[in-house]
Amino acid sequence: MSCKTPQQVKADFEVRGEPISKWADDHGYRRSDVYRVLNGFSPCKRGIPHEIAVKLGIKADPRPSA
Repeated sequence: MSCKTPQQVKADFEVRGEPISKWADDHGYRRSDVYRVLNGFSPCKRGIPHEIAVKLGIKADPRPSA
């Protein structure tokens, strides 16, 4: 799977008509953290921002596939 850009992820939300805030709530993340990842304010190297980026498809999952 190739990674998406934050702009592509935002466009996907828009096409689906799903608010980013709803995705954050549904996945147990703070809305501000998700917006920081999508707007480039978090480096996403570790922790919650990295986890969010992986779930959104912005970064590849570092775990080996089994």
